[in-house]
Order: sequence, then structure tokens, then C-alpha cells
Amino acid sequence: MTKNFVSEILLDALELHRKIVEDTDFIESIALAAQTIVDALKNGNKIIVAGNGGSAADSQHFVAELVGRFQKERDGLPAIALSTNTSSITALANDYSFDEIFSHQLKALGCENDVFFAITTSGKSKNILNALDVAQKIGMRTIGLLGRGGGPAAEQCDISIIVPHDTTARIQEIHILTIHTICAYVDENF
Repeated sequence: MTKNFVSEILLDALELHRKIVEDTDFIESIALAAQTIVDALKNGNKIIVAGNGGSAADSQHFVAELVGRFQKERDGLPAIALSTNTSSITALANDYSFDEIFSHQLKALGCENDVFFAITTSGKSKNILNALDVAQKIGMRTIGLLGRGGGPAAEQCDISIIVPHDTTARIQEIHILTIHTICAYVDENF
């Protein structure tokens, strides 16, 4: 690996960070999402998060920060990552389809005024789109942490946070920064 190769990757990431810092719509979307989450938690509701692959890992990371703690000591907050129960996931994929692994769980676990936080770099994952549909029918607030223009998921979310990039790695880097920003705001309010 050459130094130029490393420098190109780091410069691409730096350029994206500069771009989002200057994007008032992006910043406002994060602020609105953070306030929506805080309001739901203060009203006794829970946060349910889902994603595939790296986004599944990010959903579990987010939930760990809420249930445990982020930067300050506070009581745990009610949050669930739908990607954590392999028995449920494999049973639902086998008995129904992989497209239903999150929506079926939401039917069982979601309540009106809970928040469904969908993470997808493409905005096209069928199981996420199905879950967004179910969340809306239940009366949940929906937040999408997206990339690549948002895809169809952007239209299904009450709040869409769209990373303005097409490379999965860069999108995921901003997704985790966004999650940490939301967690910092949660910490300030609990």
C-alpha cells in the first residue's frame, strides 16, 4: 500500500466531512431526528433500529449506546436492534422470506409513537422498505439514515438523513458520526 493510496482515501473522507458541515439541510435532519428520539424516550416510547450487514452492526452499536451509556452515566433507555436475535431472523427468513425479517418483528414489538430508525446505505433494501411500511401503519415515527441519494426509503421516512456520497465506506463513516451526534444529544437530555 502506498502513501498516495492512503492519502487519497483520507482526503475523500475529509472532503465529505467538509461538505456535510456546510450542508444546513443535513444538519437540520440530524437535529430533527435527535429531538424526535429524545421526545419519544421522554414520553415512554422506545427506539427500534434495523439494518443489514455493516448497517446491522451500526444499529447494534446505536442500541448499545442507548441501553448502556454513551459518554455520561445515566439510566439505560429502551432500544432494540432487530438484527440481534439470530433465531428469530433465521426462522422468519425460512418461514416467510428475508424481506420480512424486520417487518414481522416490528409487528410484534412496535407500538404507536415508538421510533423506527432504519439504516441503509442504498435506501433500497427490501426488508427495510417493508419494515418502514409496517412502522407507518403502526403509527411509529420513522427515521432513515441513508446514502446514495436516499433511494426509495427516503420517501417512506418522516425524517431522512442522506449522506451525499456513493461509496459505502464513506457513507458508513458518516452514519456512525451521525449516530454518535444523536447519542451526545440524548446524553444532554437524560
